[in-house]
Amino acid sequence: YTNPTKVITGVNTRWSYANVWDPKSINGGAPKYSVSLIIPKSDTKTIAKIKAAIEAAYGEGKSKLSNGKSVPSLSSIKTPLRDGDTDRPDDEAYANSYFVNANSITAPGIVDADRQQILTHSEIYSGIYGRASITFYAFNTKTSRGIACGLQNVQKLRDGDPLGGHSSAEEDFA
Repeated sequence: YTNPTKVITGVNTRWSYANVWDPKSINGGAPKYSVSLIIPKSDTKTIAKIKAAIEAAYGEGKSKLSNGKSVPSLSSIKTPLRDGDTDRPDDEAYANSYFVNANSITAPGIVDADRQQILTHSEIYSGIYGRASITFYAFNTKTSRGIACGLQNVQKLRDGDPLGGHSSAEEDFA
């Protein structure tokens, strides 16, 4: 069985706002684990998979998206795939990229390139590269409706320049 709403991102996906160890509450909501997945526009395969998964989630979630009378068109509702050049024009890390913000109330599995569990918190930071398994689903709340992106598991593949200007103790005292 292949889940049409599930995607494994490509190997050049960069993580920002990596919040995978401790859930954080955003605007007083339920605490969630989250990560912003930055996908280069050149990774057309991953982008196509995400677009197809969003369409599948829309198809599966039509009854949820309905207001009782009609179902809004996919183009008129909130979807999670965003264009970094448009939505984050001042952030270099998002240039020539799309991004999705994935989150979950349950902790994601966190492994390295050899699929061994990562336990050292400092190994995971904003700026590293890795894959993520994500799922897309329809939601309808009092304030908005659309397609959201759920975070399943993450796999760190390689280090990258830290985003957010945070230096390590090793760098500070070199």
